[in-house]
Amino acid sequence: MSIQYHKPGARMCQVTVHNGTLYLAGQVAADSSADTAGQTQQILEQIDALLAEAGSDKSHLLAATIWVTDMANFDAMNAAWDAWVAPGRPPVRACVEAKLAKPEWLVEIMVTAAAKE
Repeated sequence: MSIQYHKPGARMCQVTVHNGTLYLAGQVAADSSADTAGQTQQILEQIDALLAEAGSDKSHLLAATIWVTDMANFDAMNAAWDAWVAPGRPPVRACVEAKLAKPEWLVEIMVTAAAKE
């Protein structure tokens, strides 16, 4: 039973792969000065890059968990998400309002995906 670790750090790994399933760490925007839509777009680009590095893509998403700091920003986050998600292949998803680790972060997204066959 092998486990692959992509971009491991001292505290956590960005992607762990086990039995053909990719588990991504929660992603936040690199430029936290952006608004909710901008932060969401940045996060989705990061997710694309991490999935590609680990052998998958957004058309293989299985699940997503999204945290937003204020449900007033739900529509802005969803607009970016809807433009990004693979047509006809949306994952199961949960979205909740939560206080994130840093006040400048407005969105955090964590996904699970299948490896490409």
